[in-house]
Amino acid sequence: MSESTRTTRRAFMLSAAAALAASPAAAQETLLEILQSPRRGNWDDQFDSAGSRTAVREVASNLPIFSPQTVSYVERAIDTYRGIVSSGGWPTVPAGNKLKLGVKDPAVGILRQRLAISGDLPRSAGGGNAFDSYVKSAVQRFQRRHGLPDDGVIAQYTFAMMNVSADVRLGQLETNLVRLRSMSGFLGNRYVMVNIPAAAIEVVENDRVVQRHTAVVGKIDRQTPILSSKIHEVILNPYWTSPASIVEKDIIPLMQKDATYLTRNSIRLFDPSGNEVPPESIDWFSRQAIEMNLTFRQDPGKNNAMASTKINFHNPHAVYMHDTPQQSLFGQIERFHSSGCVRVQNVRDLVSWLLRDTPGWSRREIENAIARGDNQPIQLVEPVPVYFTYVSAWSTNDGVAHFRNDIYARDGVDELLVSQAL
Repeated sequence: MSESTRTTRRAFMLSAAAALAASPAAAQETLLEILQSPRRGNWDDQFDSAGSRTAVREVASNLPIFSPQTVSYVERAIDTYRGIVSSGGWPTVPAGNKLKLGVKDPAVGILRQRLAISGDLPRSAGGGNAFDSYVKSAVQRFQRRHGLPDDGVIAQYTFAMMNVSADVRLGQLETNLVRLRSMSGFLGNRYVMVNIPAAAIEVVENDRVVQRHTAVVGKIDRQTPILSSKIHEVILNPYWTSPASIVEKDIIPLMQKDATYLTRNSIRLFDPSGNEVPPESIDWFSRQAIEMNLTFRQDPGKNNAMASTKINFHNPHAVYMHDTPQQSLFGQIERFHSSGCVRVQNVRDLVSWLLRDTPGWSRREIENAIARGDNQPIQLVEPVPVYFTYVSAWSTNDGVAHFRNDIYARDGVDELLVSQAL
């Protein structure tokens, strides 16, 4: 509904009262007096919860993180945060019980101050110790800016992100401004950007984000690398060949516990000549599997580590993007579980976009090929640039600063290692 046709509660009540103005009823006169009183302030901002949301900038945007506008917005955000820091920053919200709608607690009064200073809560929302709908909307906005589930409840993760000091956030913006400036040139009419600390993917076309995907990226001890390349191939129903690091760290210990692991997971062994080697012929408690230089290859299928899809691009780290049978990982707050590769939620939407200009590969043809289960490599007619990057702070609009956990400790401040402190 457009703004011109939307009827607020205030407009409705005023029109109803005016229609009955001829009546001598005291209640009607009182109603008009209340609504027209200047002491009521701006009812459209204070009476309707929609007013509390429109008083601040929306968080959602189709502006790519890598754009000249982002650089400009971050520069403005830095000025804003310098002002916040010079004014004393924001208060620490006592991290006790959960704070949510309906709660009355002195901590809510501090929370209101904190949210007002960072621009999440309109100043017109007032003070007090009640967690009302205005505070909930402000908390949800804060959560969206920090990559958290926007349930409007302040618990462990939200407390931790909220209590990072203003001067540390200022430094984080300044650090990331350098990264953003280095990538603000022309990156291609179509490109894919993986933001590692956000565990998120932007699919960009003509300077607009046309798809967003939740991702799972590398563990702290098996980090996803920063790189630039071009996606040249999509493989449907891929074989998965295990890297040597996973063989040594994961598969061999599993075989020591369960001798049927490889067979149950459709993983076959091949020697350097391509001959298949029976798993039972290997002494898994020795170095034999490593010394024989065996290839561990998993057949396509529901157990495959890449599920339906693998997305290839040349790089010295032997990493790629792919589907996963572990879809539940995408619902977690922290999505740092891989061995360096990037798992993509709703990967078939991305594949359809990548193959859009490749003849014979419509969405229906992609789905049919996956359903058949046959291994199918597809070369892109036009390779698409891909960028793996590390941006833990950025801005998508004037007054909307986004922050993420510095999962790989590249921002140089211990206070930003939020998840490790929990």
